[in-house]
Amino acid sequence: MPDLSPIPFVKAYVAGDELVYVNQSFSSAAVSGDGPFTARATELITKLTGGVGSLLTTSCTHALEMTALLLDLEPGDEVIMPSFTFVSTANAYALRGAVPVFVDIRPDTLNLDETQIEAAITERTKAIVVVHYAGVAAAMDEVLAIAAKYGLPVIEDNAHGLGGSYHGRPLGSLGLMATQSFHGTKNVHCGEGGALVVNDTDLLARAEVIREKGTNRAQFFRGQVDKYRWVDIGSSYLPADPLAAFLTAQLEHFDEIHAPRLASWQRYDEALAEWAGSHGVGLPTVPAGCVHPAHMYYLLMPSHEHQQGLIAHLRERNVSAPFHYVPLHSSPAGEKYGRVGPGGCAVTDRVSSSLVRLPLYSQLTEEELNRVIDGVHSYPFGPA
Repeated sequence: MPDLSPIPFVKAYVAGDELVYVNQSFSSAAVSGDGPFTARATELITKLTGGVGSLLTTSCTHALEMTALLLDLEPGDEVIMPSFTFVSTANAYALRGAVPVFVDIRPDTLNLDETQIEAAITERTKAIVVVHYAGVAAAMDEVLAIAAKYGLPVIEDNAHGLGGSYHGRPLGSLGLMATQSFHGTKNVHCGEGGALVVNDTDLLARAEVIREKGTNRAQFFRGQVDKYRWVDIGSSYLPADPLAAFLTAQLEHFDEIHAPRLASWQRYDEALAEWAGSHGVGLPTVPAGCVHPAHMYYLLMPSHEHQQGLIAHLRERNVSAPFHYVPLHSSPAGEKYGRVGPGGCAVTDRVSSSLVRLPLYSQLTEEELNRVIDGVHSYPFGPA
């Protein structure tokens, strides 16, 4: 009888040193934030992203909120971003009273369509946010050129892209700031966590203050001031050191985590290419010069009916293969707090109603891969 044990969409990886480090942290006096493991994890993140500096946060959501504070956004300011992203990308700016301006995505990479950015810029525009979807870089040369023309900062939502690169430059080093996610669904995780990467020295110093409730506490502990005071707005965005300990072990094993994911991604791509071409199914596009960290493998089905059909077909075989984002521009809060750019979001709507994500995690076995691939191949295409 064939094995029909569940194949989850994602499975958090444990390298082996996580609990050893966590125990070390709890056994020390440094269990609050900014302990030795925080310093080590921060060093590793900065190296992977190529940023000027980075700061651990309690989530990618909080890192995005910090970018909004660092941009000094005011009510009515506008921030350009894709509609096809997680709600945190928009929430961070809406919380400051700014207006998310939703721009469509490209049909190939599913990243912000750089050809529609300029038409969305107004006198109230204060920043451009790109999301490196599935860890594949947005068209950063074009985005940065438009941003430079209008004097706008670029923020990289790099929740999917740690370890990816664009023409030799690490994702996270291209914009003024970047945000990272270490949620349990990400390649490298600590259950819940994030980081802010900053590529400007002065801004990094201010980010350190904002993360510490608006105080210069970090300067005090470095002996740079005689006592710490409230010097800026801020909040408590600093994770406890045991979380950083868990994350440190993950980051130290980054290559070990990455290699099997990439192998599975490539296996999907090779095994499904002919099937996809025969049935009008889109596969991930990786432009020349882009290196991705194998965060996600997805299929773009030819219709919403086929999207739902494939999800149900795989579920019957105990394979979890979900859809992804609901477009922000047509969500209740998106309609309330944001607006759609002049070009509309037709590609976003189409992609949202057709995309199916396949299981992808470091522990995915050859047998599980074969089951997923066989399940996809056996999907009964009927009338569209």
